[in-house]
Amino acid sequence: MRVAIVGAGKMAREHARAFKAIPGVVLAGIHSRTRARAEALAFELGIPRVYDSLAELHEATRADLAVVTVFEAAMKAVALACLDLPWALLLEKPPGLDVAEAEDIARRARARERRVWVGLNRQWLSSTQAALGELASVEGTRFVKVQDQQNLAQAAALGHPPEVVRHWMYANSIHLVDYFRILARGEVVKVDNVLRWDLARPGPVVAFLRFASGDLGLYEALWHAPGPWAATVTAAGQRWELRPLESLTTQRLGERPATREADPRESELKPGFRLQAEKAVAALRGGPDEMPSIDDALRTMHLIRAIYGA
Repeated sequence: MRVAIVGAGKMAREHARAFKAIPGVVLAGIHSRTRARAEALAFELGIPRVYDSLAELHEATRADLAVVTVFEAAMKAVALACLDLPWALLLEKPPGLDVAEAEDIARRARARERRVWVGLNRQWLSSTQAALGELASVEGTRFVKVQDQQNLAQAAALGHPPEVVRHWMYANSIHLVDYFRILARGEVVKVDNVLRWDLARPGPVVAFLRFASGDLGLYEALWHAPGPWAATVTAAGQRWELRPLESLTTQRLGERPATREADPRESELKPGFRLQAEKAVAALRGGPDEMPSIDDALRTMHLIRAIYGA
């Protein structure tokens, strides 16, 4: 199984390390607009060669999968170019600055009949997987609460360009909003905006969600204020809380909460990335495809737009 890397930043390194850890997977080549960074990453991880173009990367490596990790503002252009080549794609999230860009990628993917996944890796955390395993046997309505926290000033200070900062709910809140797709069942049928988003005066954003299954959701985001990243699901007198997301606390009615720490193996790689890479490779080898598709990511991005109106 041959994997090519597109991009040479922090996320490129994390994805490459995860795929390198899987037996039978070869990191076949790398391409980045910054050749010096690509050469440094290639040297570190034993990637045999740096290529000057996507076409050359594909022609020389015949890679089965290209992992695309470019920054948000470039994702649409790079993803569309990659879709002109016959390989599967794993796009780092978000797949575009907003819904319109992600839809353009999805249309090209359908037209080219390409398999396109998005690295929504939170579902592959050992904590999330443990919660889902237990929820599978629990009947009744689920109430899912997601707590988000964001800071536009901090995003700008980290060097993100203005167009990315303006769309920060897609660039970063997608980590949290995707938990509704993971933990609740069915499509979202209604979003009640309790506290609305105001770009000129960022503050609390609150929305109440109803799902076709009967499940309920509550989204709370604190902008420019301290708060946790957390996801909680309650059903049949039981509660599962991911806070921090890598840790799972469970509680039954009338009992004390019990916390299970993250799988220690996750400390070796970015949490969730090893299992994500394993799922991608298994699907490419003809196994079941459990990876989030570009259409799954679009559902999450449509929900972000419904919550934020942006």
